[in-house]
Amino acid sequence: MPILEHYHAFAGRHWETGSVANAAAYQSMIAPHTGKPLSEALLMGVAGGIVFGYFTFDYAGHDPILALLTRNTFDPLTTLFDRMAWAQEVRQTTNADTAMKNLVDALETGSPAIVWADVFSLPYNNLEREEENWAMNPVLVYGYDGETVYIADRSGQPLTVTAAEFAQARARIKKDKFRLVVLDTPDMNKLPGAVQKGIWQTISLYSEQPPKGRKENFGAAALEEWARLLTNTRNKQSWTRFFPAGSRLYAGLTAGFRWINGWQGAADGAERGLYADFLDEAAMLLNIPDLSAAAKRFRVCKTAWDDLGRALLPESTPLLKETRELLGRNQQLFYETGDHSRQERRAIKDRLRELQAAASADFPLTDAEISDLHAHLADLVLRLRHLESDAMQTLQAAMMR
Repeated sequence: MPILEHYHAFAGRHWETGSVANAAAYQSMIAPHTGKPLSEALLMGVAGGIVFGYFTFDYAGHDPILALLTRNTFDPLTTLFDRMAWAQEVRQTTNADTAMKNLVDALETGSPAIVWADVFSLPYNNLEREEENWAMNPVLVYGYDGETVYIADRSGQPLTVTAAEFAQARARIKKDKFRLVVLDTPDMNKLPGAVQKGIWQTISLYSEQPPKGRKENFGAAALEEWARLLTNTRNKQSWTRFFPAGSRLYAGLTAGFRWINGWQGAADGAERGLYADFLDEAAMLLNIPDLSAAAKRFRVCKTAWDDLGRALLPESTPLLKETRELLGRNQQLFYETGDHSRQERRAIKDRLRELQAAASADFPLTDAEISDLHAHLADLVLRLRHLESDAMQTLQAAMMR
């Protein structure tokens, strides 16, 4: 059974762009402006770049959900492949045995395969597999020996699962039909145009009517809405009412931190640093030096996002400080040691459950302190609204010259 010889590409940090970046690195797909393999920053920018989205959800029997979107989520892989005219072979089937044969056939060509699998079913993710929890995301498979599947997936280390575990994860959602993609080469002549389209999509997603949802869910308007909900106690979606003291507030604060600081294994600072790296590449590729000026402004935004992430779980409150440190440690362990740290990550998960229970029974802030926290968070969000709008204006001005 095939295991790709000398496979080495484990730098990708996001399910989508990270999987493609890992494949590009192994297959030596070289960017013309750097002489190096296509970077994840470049791929993220071409796929639509960054965004800000604010959403909350409430389901019976569960703590409320806060979702902060940091990058384009509107068919980014399809967008990336289309913009770069990326040659690819797509294989789908409804039969599990055929699906495994398709994987073996792909690997025997000497190329890794992008395969969609349920993240809750892959043991190395250390997530609870429940009937209502599923998320089909791409991972890069570079080997299969008849018993074990070898995977590159957001960690700097190789990951493995059994063939049975992988088959179960691939079969979680039938409509995905055991989808598998093998990448050939993109049309590098399309790269300058693809970069320009990606930048304009970022500007559009931030400042214009979004393709889905309310205007208040995206961009500058969403930051204003978030700040308002942090301080307006009368609105039923306000943090005072939607995330009251206890397990609900703990859930909101921890979710906010996770989205800003690497929920999907991506860069911290709401991915603004990664986007700045993209703009520096774009400045070189398009010969627009002012794009590097925009990159500097987005690095300022990254710092402001990091400040907001820390403020959500403040140093001054031991329970929340420990939560922040454990979440960061868990992410670090996964990236640096992969599945070798599963036992320690399980212990972290158990401790986080204890902290959640403690916060539910006796939240460590008084009502007055919670009100002060809300006000401080609102100030930081409004500061971000100013910084991000300024960065976007600088970006747009650079593209119009």
